[in-house]
Amino acid sequence: MLFGERLLEKGLIDHNDLRRALAMQQEQGGLIGELLMRFGFVREADLLGELALHLDVPLLKRDEWPTEPIAAEQLNVDFLANARVVPVAIDEQRIRLAMAEPQDEFTRKGIAMRLGRRVEPVLAGATEIESLIERLYAVEREEPDSAESGWAGDDDENIEHLRDMASEAPVIRAVNQIINNAVEQGASDIHIEPFEDELIVRYRIDGMLHEQDAPPRRMTAAIISRIKIMGRLNIAERRLPQDGRIQLRAHGKEIDLRVSTVPTLYGESVVMRILDRESIHFDLETMGFSDEVLARFRETLALPHGILLVTGPTGSGKTTTLYAALNELNAPHRKIITVEDPVEYQLSGINQIQVSVKAGLNFASALRAIVRQDPDVIMLGEMRDLETARTAIQSALTGHTVLSTLHTNDAPSAVTRLIDMGVEDYLISSTVNGVLAQRLVRKLCPHCRESYQPPAGLVAELRLRELAGGEALLWRADGCGECNHTGYRGRTVIHEFLRIDDAIRDRIMAQADAGQLAQLARARGMRTMAEDGLSKALRGVTSLEEVMRVTREAEDAVV
Repeated sequence: MLFGERLLEKGLIDHNDLRRALAMQQEQGGLIGELLMRFGFVREADLLGELALHLDVPLLKRDEWPTEPIAAEQLNVDFLANARVVPVAIDEQRIRLAMAEPQDEFTRKGIAMRLGRRVEPVLAGATEIESLIERLYAVEREEPDSAESGWAGDDDENIEHLRDMASEAPVIRAVNQIINNAVEQGASDIHIEPFEDELIVRYRIDGMLHEQDAPPRRMTAAIISRIKIMGRLNIAERRLPQDGRIQLRAHGKEIDLRVSTVPTLYGESVVMRILDRESIHFDLETMGFSDEVLARFRETLALPHGILLVTGPTGSGKTTTLYAALNELNAPHRKIITVEDPVEYQLSGINQIQVSVKAGLNFASALRAIVRQDPDVIMLGEMRDLETARTAIQSALTGHTVLSTLHTNDAPSAVTRLIDMGVEDYLISSTVNGVLAQRLVRKLCPHCRESYQPPAGLVAELRLRELAGGEALLWRADGCGECNHTGYRGRTVIHEFLRIDDAIRDRIMAQADAGQLAQLARARGMRTMAEDGLSKALRGVTSLEEVMRVTREAEDAVV
């Protein structure tokens, strides 16, 4: 059975994937497995596992990596790199050879003759082998990198050299490996950061950065150029920040990558935000709302006009919440228009506008234009300035529902933020219907979490028994293979929702500060984010430590 047919039989690819890979193989050659992986049709872990079975060779394990170079005096490092092999063990009779292509008999025979030992092949990924060679043999090659050659910006010969390097198979494999591994691990962002002596790759998983195995430092310029080419950025410009977008297929899913580059001391730093269109479900029911908050939020969302704000820091899921709200409002009898920077996800039936500062289309100018488009609902990606805020308020006063975001620490602070921007208090009290503040917290791994009895002093201090409605048990997790030994897997949201009722409006008109508004809102039934987080901690959704890390003011908020 051919290897492609084996993958098809196992359900790892479909007929269209195989057909496209075979067509590319006829056009440019190469191994079918590598082509399938390059296009993102199959995960490298699945590919290597099946290939090991197909070729009847063992798969190299991480704990089998050597710590010292083997036969360094007898084997040429360039030969090892070109053949994509590296020795991992040796004795008097045999040498264990990690190979990207164990079926390469020419290489096996050559090394056997050179060392006078029997070669025992094991399968390893090409990027894994290259990383081992770099680490063990201290490979240094004269390649231009961003720190030395990236600042001229007008050297045509240098640019063409970078373009050529970015098109080489090892560079393409390295970039694909970085992206595929990030998608496989459920990362939200990929950070590629050049430093003086190394290239660092980190993934943001469940809100926390985790360092990964990185390609050799000498590949920095080529890898960054490859990403810029994929994102349709100008590889000749390395002195200014750039933004781009990559659309590709990884692990059988359509993935969008939002690319940002900035110049740093040792080259360009790249961050790629992963937008998985297929795994995101814009449904308020699945977003971690408590029943009480969800009911109040929906009541406010259903009002015929006015402003509904979602607040929180960058990366707290504000846009996702707004998309879920729009999805709930989306109906044939409503016209919905959004103004975003950038448009992260495409929503069916909704008119979405991308801000373009270069073209003079900002939030305020776009909002003025779309009011004449007869919308029922308007979503602004962010209220950034007084002009945008006043235009949004005018839209609400003329009968539109306006959804937007602000960067504030809690819900009551949204009111004082608008006042600080220059919005009159009577306009705020007349138009703002509600403010939802939120944070993302990591969820405990369901496979290794366990409950424990917290100290009595902590129970009393945080009023855990009152929040639990009885015995207060907290939860923790030591970590296991399912959560990559972190103790956490996935994230959920903690909320606080400020409903602007008549009592709150009167206090706004009296120029109350955020603390006074919060005190009144709590007296009228508002649950703070810290309290919502503690409630989830008591149910085993997250840990007390995670709630404290995210809210910072949990103790003061619930005492």
